[in-house]
Amino acid sequence: MSTATADGAATPGRAPSGPPANATKTDKKRILGTRPWLAAVFLLPALVLLGALVVYPIGYSLYRSFFDASGNGFVGLDNYQEMFSDDATKTAIKNNIIWLVLAPTVSTALGLIFAVLTERVRWATAFKLIVFMPMAISMLAAGIIFRLVYEQDPDKGVANAMWVSVHDSFTESPPFPGAHPRPAAGMTDGSNGSFTTRATVRAGTPASLPLVAAKRDDISGAREARAAQPEAGKVTGTVWFDFTKGGLGEQGVLDKGEKAMADLRIEAVRDGKVVARTTSAADGTYTLPAKAEGARLRLPAWNFSEPYNGVDWLGPTLVTPAIIGSYVWIWAGFAMVLIAAGLAGVPRELLEAARMDGANEWQVFRRVTVPLLAPVLSVVVVTLMINVMKIFDLVYIIAPGPSQDDANVLALQLFQSSFGTDVNQGLGSAIAVLLLLLVMPVMFINIRRIRREKRR
Repeated sequence: MSTATADGAATPGRAPSGPPANATKTDKKRILGTRPWLAAVFLLPALVLLGALVVYPIGYSLYRSFFDASGNGFVGLDNYQEMFSDDATKTAIKNNIIWLVLAPTVSTALGLIFAVLTERVRWATAFKLIVFMPMAISMLAAGIIFRLVYEQDPDKGVANAMWVSVHDSFTESPPFPGAHPRPAAGMTDGSNGSFTTRATVRAGTPASLPLVAAKRDDISGAREARAAQPEAGKVTGTVWFDFTKGGLGEQGVLDKGEKAMADLRIEAVRDGKVVARTTSAADGTYTLPAKAEGARLRLPAWNFSEPYNGVDWLGPTLVTPAIIGSYVWIWAGFAMVLIAAGLAGVPRELLEAARMDGANEWQVFRRVTVPLLAPVLSVVVVTLMINVMKIFDLVYIIAPGPSQDDANVLALQLFQSSFGTDVNQGLGSAIAVLLLLLVMPVMFINIRRIRREKRR
């Protein structure tokens, strides 16, 4: 660019900025921009929508929070006082803090790990697609899915089916849950669920133990019971399911076709001490050594205890972490995609230089990769923090009725106060104002970050 001097010679320099000194008013408008009223016309639809959907609801909620449930009586700050004295709202605030700490942190951490590891995976695109796929599912559908995943019955709930499989690999399951001896079998109930014979046993005289109330699935594949033969110097007997179809059998007597009860633990007890143990065979028979003579037979409570049904995921203790787990399943893919995009812009020369200086992979990740990804990580964390502050649908769908109070969050409490059984829209508006105040600091942090990035 060159400018002309007084004698007409061109000299290099910067072109003059702004409109020429002799420019007309019309020329200035063309250069500086269009008419302000025309810009306002174009902005008016957006401003109307912003006012109708954001400004007016906020203002009306603030106004409504100072009135009673009917909306006619002015109560001042009573709704706010009631809100902070209500146990349900206190639980909601506590759970929102848990959500605010755990959900963004875990989602971002998993997204970071996935983004870094997929760089070294051959099928990285397919893996990212699978992890990101839950984002395409609505919160309502995800809530229904995880309500089934967390089902208590291992035959229905995936989480407990896996947990029970692992548990049963290391712990033996009881053979006949719910079964018990016949009332006329001569056995007394123990305080811990065990059953003990009233009479002592003698060697050479078989002791029969008839049981009832076994579940059909537990007894259907059993062999036919066999009467035990007396053995010199040993205590023998038979444990069987004392039931014949049609009620044709005789109670307390081993009838033909009645099923054996195998793998039942049997103990010989004398003076409160176990002197011998055995387990019933596939045909229901059992054998105890001679030292069992004169003792009483006891069937431990373990034989009849209920099988392990896993963890009560949606109980009062674990319902909030369980719902947070479903949230992480959805949003970890979102975090992974954003972090992977930021990771693609990291200069590889810095990573290679760190490796050449002797840094191992963990040191490269912790001291080079993570600091370079700090702006992206802050974007993900702040976005998720704003998102979890208004979480509602997952909690409403997943938490069952008895545990919903324990899983309560502010958005759900707002809904229940405003539209639930005990309607008080004044209290609901106060909770809405509180939720807005809690979200605003996170929003200000996000705005400051955006402005800081624009200055760079």
